[in-house]
Amino acid sequence: MTTTTAEPDGRATGATDGAGDTRAPRRTRTLATIGVNHALHDGYTDLIYVLLPVWQVEFGLGYVALALVRSLYVGALAGLQMPATALARTLGARAVLVLGTLLGAGGYALAGASGGVTGLCVALALSGAGSSTQHPLASAVIARTYGTGARGPLGTYNFAGDLGKAALPALAGLLLTHLDWRLVLWLAAGLGVVVAFGVATLLPREPVPREEAPARPHAAVPGAGSTDRTGFGLLVAVGMLDNAARPAFLLYLPFLLQEKGAVLATVGVAFGLAAVGGALGKAIFGRLGERFGVTRCVILSEAGTAVAILLVVALPLAPTLAVLPLLGLMLNGTSSVLYGTVPELAPHGRVERAFAVFYTWTLGGSAVATPLLYGPLGDAVGPRWAAVAAAATAFAVVPIMLVLSPHLARKP
Repeated sequence: MTTTTAEPDGRATGATDGAGDTRAPRRTRTLATIGVNHALHDGYTDLIYVLLPVWQVEFGLGYVALALVRSLYVGALAGLQMPATALARTLGARAVLVLGTLLGAGGYALAGASGGVTGLCVALALSGAGSSTQHPLASAVIARTYGTGARGPLGTYNFAGDLGKAALPALAGLLLTHLDWRLVLWLAAGLGVVVAFGVATLLPREPVPREEAPARPHAAVPGAGSTDRTGFGLLVAVGMLDNAARPAFLLYLPFLLQEKGAVLATVGVAFGLAAVGGALGKAIFGRLGERFGVTRCVILSEAGTAVAILLVVALPLAPTLAVLPLLGLMLNGTSSVLYGTVPELAPHGRVERAFAVFYTWTLGGSAVATPLLYGPLGDAVGPRWAAVAAAATAFAVVPIMLVLSPHLARKP
């Protein structure tokens, strides 16, 4: 390996890492730094859900408009991941991660200063553009750092993201009971500046990655490229449905809870409970995928997601809060299994590009489906039936996984 590998094993980065006994501390520092950055950006993403009821009252928005507001953030996040990956080939992953985190924080600061819906939408799009740098570059850094043992660390990385989803929305929900929502966004922006400084000082420097060469061992296997493309395409389809089901449900969760009598602080706590379960799901399912296989774990998590959503729709407030950690565990468990499979099915072994493509399509599908499908559905039939549609979307993953399974079994 001579081009994009930045594994701290003395072969590709011997000048920066030295002897083999320094690999573990460097790997730990890389994973910890990227994990904190992931926690911030995922917290930024889910913070929007807690603010949706506030913006609905503040600006008089319907469900379609609220879905569009959220999708501007996610759409920018999804659509700019390929350019972010290309920029990293010039500036390096660390520099782009720092710039992206500063832009994400700046977008939230601007959102806090906005005087209307237009300014809010522009600000959220800018923040989403900043977050577009995080997923493909951080995932690829971990994949290069840990090599063939990356599935577990990728699960840990995703676990860290869900810690951010648990902490930031819950904290914001509590602060919103005492502070204006604009001040809450400025505090979130300040936290982003602190994290950006941490990434700049703590993340080990990598060689600037060049275009990944298709010189991986499996690229020489006859027919391997075709199999990888087919399997990777099915993996992307699974990811798109999984990423559509999650925001389709979370968009309506605050309103379902309010129908059951929850106040805004309780809504924030509810998202925290779901995110804690999601964090455990990402950590647990990443390991379960190694032990029991991708197909079994994904089918379990998606079927469990559908059942848990239906329970949340049907139950009163107190039992609903009790179910939310289990829902989070199932709702987010799939993603760790899928992320860990991307390097295995990356066409021609181009892992960084595969992550960028995967995140672009899966998050982009979510950004498009939420305002065009689930938003109008909520206005037409209400939050309950829109949430039921999210459950059906999760269950639709099952037949696709059965088709994908043979490709996983015979991957090179």
